[in-house]
Amino acid sequence: MTRLRVLMVEDSEDDAILVDRELRRGGYDTVFRRVQARDELREALESEHWDLVITDHNMPSFSSEAALSVVQSSGIDVPVIIVSGSIGEEIAVAAMKTGAHDYVMKDNLARLVPAVERELREAKSRGARRQAEATIHHLAYHDALTGLGNRHQFERSLSKAVEDVRTRGEPYSLLYIDLDQFKIVNDTCGHTAGDQLLKQLAVVLQESLRESDSLARLGGDEFGLVLHGATGKQARKIAEKLLTAIKSFRFAWQGKTFAVGASIGVVEITDRYHEPSDVLVAADMACYAAKERGRSQIHVYREDDNDLLRRHGEMQWVARIPEALENNRFLLHSQPIVPLGSRGVNGTKYAEVLVRMVGDDGRLVLPGAFIPAAERYNLMPTVDRWVIENALRSVASAAASRAGGGGNLTAFINLSGASLSDETLFTFIRDQLQRYGIQPEHVCFEITETAAIADLSTALRFITAIKKEGCLVALDDFGSGLSSFSYLRTIPADFIKIDGAFVREMLTDPMSAAIVESIHRIARVAGLHTIAEHVEEDSVRAHLATMGIDFAQGYAIAYPEKLDDGTKANNVAVH
Repeated sequence: MTRLRVLMVEDSEDDAILVDRELRRGGYDTVFRRVQARDELREALESEHWDLVITDHNMPSFSSEAALSVVQSSGIDVPVIIVSGSIGEEIAVAAMKTGAHDYVMKDNLARLVPAVERELREAKSRGARRQAEATIHHLAYHDALTGLGNRHQFERSLSKAVEDVRTRGEPYSLLYIDLDQFKIVNDTCGHTAGDQLLKQLAVVLQESLRESDSLARLGGDEFGLVLHGATGKQARKIAEKLLTAIKSFRFAWQGKTFAVGASIGVVEITDRYHEPSDVLVAADMACYAAKERGRSQIHVYREDDNDLLRRHGEMQWVARIPEALENNRFLLHSQPIVPLGSRGVNGTKYAEVLVRMVGDDGRLVLPGAFIPAAERYNLMPTVDRWVIENALRSVASAAASRAGGGGNLTAFINLSGASLSDETLFTFIRDQLQRYGIQPEHVCFEITETAAIADLSTALRFITAIKKEGCLVALDDFGSGLSSFSYLRTIPADFIKIDGAFVREMLTDPMSAAIVESIHRIARVAGLHTIAEHVEEDSVRAHLATMGIDFAQGYAIAYPEKLDDGTKANNVAVH
């Protein structure tokens, strides 16, 4: 028999017994309770679960309309069937319009069981729909992995916070949390371990929060926390509590144990913020500042913070750089590299490829403005490829315009450290050389000393491959990293470009002069040509020639010039 819990609103015990008997005859094992007043009905609904409510229509102190009202106000979705001996059809229809599911006359109880079966099926169907809707709603606003709110939920919470601050003056703050060692777990143990770490850490974070706080996973290993009723000072204390909990957490996986840290940016939401995105940008900048300070740190956003203002300026370039690439607003410029003595004279002309951008106002933007942002936000590989393709096309155009006389020109093209890690870069360069018909020995790729030493194995793989193709290699800004000269035994370069900071000061600073001379001597022993950068005075140029430096580049030689579609033989550059 099917168990059925029935709440009977009936003043006649005999009639209630008749209904119970009919249900049992229909195959139901009933758990039965009879009430006959409003308070009894309300208490029964609140204290127990019921599958069905059956109510009489007319009772001395109660009615089916009143019973329906109590059931509806309880918020419980339970079928209500009116069983009465005195209800007319017109009244019954009116009752069904107000919420009754069916009505059965007491002199025709044979209809009761079919009515109950139908309404139970409908109730089950409604429950399934509600569950599906609840699941869909949960998935729409919650992260499937951790069960925390997702970015959509976070944006709703942050929007409400900004609105409440502006209209009601309620205090709110935002914490932006970025895990510091998550990548190590992912790379060492795989993404399954990383997922498990995030799930466990979500529990750790929740244990440290107040009921009014709204925590969400924003993606990857980043979390956002909207703090209701928290000033900046209070938010700082909560951030310290969270950081302590995170640093105390240990993640174990297959015999390995990992410690985890976090960088936390704190922003007090004030009425100066008109959009949630403004708050999020401030929190992201504060979080990055915390990470730059050595990780497992907390940084509170201040409007007069110079470091954050610099980072905010860099973030503006994140959109402007791709836009400039898409709209062809980068320009090729060049600066000649000239020989200082006979060792550098072999009939070949040299020029460095430099890059500049055309700003929204039509003025040239120097690389110092946008290159740091491009490097920080991993945009340099895209910029480098643009430079390589357009520089090689310009070299080909210059050669063609001089009726084949361009074979004596070698273009120096800079490569960022990020590009060296791109395994497809070599293939791209080879394809561009073939596309424009350029002899590889007329292209020299400049790699900074610090980039080469930072990831020596990666740099060596690229340098070996590009030299095998026939291209030349120059170590740029040599001396800036103060690395050991022993690296010159390892890196098969052709040129060393001496850092301009030493070249500028060599006539007034004996130490700078000694560094320039020592770099040149070691380079000569290694069979490399030396190029002095940032030669800005004729006296410096003359002294470099006396020392035996092979080449010079700088304002005392020539200023960078815009490439004029290949018509300037010595100008191949982007700056």
